[in-house]
Amino acid sequence: MAGLDWSDLRYALAIGHGGSLTAAAQRLGVNHSTVLRRLDALEARLGARLFDRQRSGYTPTEAGQLVLEQAQRMADQADEIERRVLGRDREHTGPLRVTTAFVLMEHLLPQPLAQFARAYPGIEVEVVENAFLVDLARRNHDSAQSWAQREADVAVRISANVAEHLVGRPLGPARCKVYALRGAAHLPQDVTPLSTLLRDAPWVAFERDGQSRVYDRWMRQHLPPQQIRLRVDIFNAVAAMLHTGIGVGILPTFMEDRHPNLVAISEPIPELEVPVWMLTHPDLRNTARVRVFMQHVGDAIRQRLERG
Repeated sequence: MAGLDWSDLRYALAIGHGGSLTAAAQRLGVNHSTVLRRLDALEARLGARLFDRQRSGYTPTEAGQLVLEQAQRMADQADEIERRVLGRDREHTGPLRVTTAFVLMEHLLPQPLAQFARAYPGIEVEVVENAFLVDLARRNHDSAQSWAQREADVAVRISANVAEHLVGRPLGPARCKVYALRGAAHLPQDVTPLSTLLRDAPWVAFERDGQSRVYDRWMRQHLPPQQIRLRVDIFNAVAAMLHTGIGVGILPTFMEDRHPNLVAISEPIPELEVPVWMLTHPDLRNTARVRVFMQHVGDAIRQRLERG
């Protein structure tokens, strides 16, 4: 593959991942015709057809599969080189990308992030809210501006299990209670046995098909279907519905400060206590800006969680 242009291989990878020129163009942020032109140039240089054009999409040929496998190895090696170089960065300057969940961004991160920004003005923090833990080992190869734009340097997550290849620290437990609208005559207003709430109270539950979170599994096991009045997907949506008085629901206790009109009507539920983690890739943990962020912001979140 001597003399091949890496950027041409990047276009082939995008087609392989997306299965069509249109999907590849969207991933790369370029025109459909640009993708086709780069693919034609690559096939001409190799003297082989890399994809079978079918109505259902672009399927790699045997030669195409070989090219995609080798190109992916090149992409992974480039990722590793960049991570190792970044890991030796000693300056408190430059960009730092953080991924987290919506509920953590709204309730735990604002003050620590503001304090960090004041203390380290040379570090530009970019926060991306995402319900899932992105791959901290991989860069985003879908950008037309930079094939090496990282997905994230640091992740802040509520999770009972974290990937073994990541490093970090548990910041403390996220505890959950059952809450109701304060002053709602038809809803409990004092701490009530959980068995009574599950049997008698109307509930705001999580989505029916949810399976990945401990909260989803707990509700399927303990909450009678006839007690469910409404289903939503995330904690912020639960809080919004609880403010209408439609029913009771589970929230992390760290949300209490922002929702004074909601009252806790249960003790913390032991099965729903899940740690909050701050994570990074091993190759990045010695980067100055990553290290100082994890220490500064991590300590602030830990102190907040200790208050309950």
